Amino acid sequence: MSTAAATTGKNQSPVAQFSGFMDKLKPQLALALPTHMNADRMARLAVTSFSTTPALQACTMNSIAGSIMTAAQLGLEPGINGQGYLIPYKTTCTFVPGWKGLVDLVARSGRATVWTGVVRQGDEFEYQLGDTPFCKHKPGDEDDDAVFTHVYAIGRVRDSEMPVIEVWSRAKVMKHLKKYNKVGGRHYALADEHNFEMYARKIALLQVLKYMPSSIELANAIVASHAAEEGRGVTIENGIIIETGESIVEEAVAKKELPPLTEEELLAKFGKDKADAEGVITKFSAKSQIERGEETATNLIAFLSPKYSLSAEIIELINSWEAK
Repeated sequence: MSTAAATTGKNQSPVAQFSGFMDKLKPQLALALPTHMNADRMARLAVTSFSTTPALQACTMNSIAGSIMTAAQLGLEPGINGQGYLIPYKTTCTFVPGWKGLVDLVARSGRATVWTGVVRQGDEFEYQLGDTPFCKHKPGDEDDDAVFTHVYAIGRVRDSEMPVIEVWSRAKVMKHLKKYNKVGGRHYALADEHNFEMYARKIALLQVLKYMPSSIELANAIVASHAAEEGRGVTIENGIIIETGESIVEEAVAKKELPPLTEEELLAKFGKDKADAEGVITKFSAKSQIERGEETATNLIAFLSPKYSLSAEIIELINSWEAK
C-alpha cells in the first residue's frame, strides 16, 4: 500500500486531497472530453494549477470540478499555452477561456483564421479600417517587458479577400474593463501586467469573432468568457450551455456606490513624494515608483478600483505615468 493511500484524509495535504478527488472525477471527464484529449492529462493539469495557485486551494471542490468539466467540454486545457485558466474568486472557481483557446477553436473549424498582436512602445504601427483595411506592425528593439500601447486582432474567413481588423488602445481596454468588470479588484486582468495584456488581446479578438464562422464549442467559449466578466460560471450539458451560475459577487458590494476620485485627490494621495524635516525624500509616491519602473499603473488601478469610481481620464492619467 502506498504512503498516500495509507494516509487518512484528515492528515493529507490539500494537494494530495485534490489529487484523490480528481482520480474519482476521471470517469466523468473521459465522457466529456473530445477524442483528441484524455482524462489522465486533464487531471494532471488540474492538479498542477491547484498546487501552483494557492488561492485555488480556498475554493470548493465542486466549483473546481465544474470549471474543469467546462474546460473539458470546450476542448480546452487549463493553464496550457494560454488556452484557458482556472480563476479563483474567494471560494468559487470559474474557468476563463484565454485568447489562445479562442484562436484554437476557430482553427479547428477550418473555415477561418484569426490572430492577435500587441504593440509596445517603440514599435512601428500603422492601420486603416473601412473598405480597404490593413494592419502593419513592425516590432521595435525595445524590451518585451515594455508597456503595450495597443492590441489588435485580425480574422480572415477562408477564400475571403478582405480581413476583419480590430484595434484597441490601452486606455480603451481599461475603460472596457471598468465598465463590465463585476468583481472589482479581484478581476484576473488586474493581477499583473501580463494578465492585463492577455485580457486586452482577448477583448479585441472577441470583436473579430462576431464576423467569423462559429462552432458550438466556440459559441460556448464566448458565452463562458462573457460570464466570467460578471463573476459567473457556466454549466454545459450535451455540448450546449444551459445555465449561468450564481453570481460570485456579493450583492452589497455590487450595489455599493463608490466615490469618484478627482485628479486633485489622486495627485495629493498618490502623486507626491514625502520628505522628512530636513527635506530628504523618505517615501516615494506611487507616481514616482511607476515612473521608475518599480511599480505598474495596472497595479495602482487595481488597488484603487474597489475604493473609488475611476473615470477614463483618471485611468489615462495613471497610465501616462508608466509611459514616461
